[in-house]
Amino acid sequence: MEFEKLQKVKERILIKMLKDFNEGRSKSYYCIAASVLKTEELKKALRKAENESDGLDITGKSKVLHKALDEIAGSKKYCLKLRK
Repeated sequence: MEFEKLQKVKERILIKMLKDFNEGRSKSYYCIAASVLKTEELKKALRKAENESDGLDITGKSKVLHKALDEIAGSKKYCLKLRK
């Protein structure tokens, strides 16, 4: 039951990232981040991006969120890029 609750929270965070920060090219990146990072890390990155992206266009907002997610992933030595 706890796992299911965490997945629902991650789903809501992912929906918010896609709605407010997706410039049309970041869907896979955000999906990978939502599946790899912990819920609190996702919340932290989203809060930071919301605070720092006020007044920016969608491309600027996306860059701010990418940077926040990359910083967290980098500190944990995670790679959020899709490997082809």
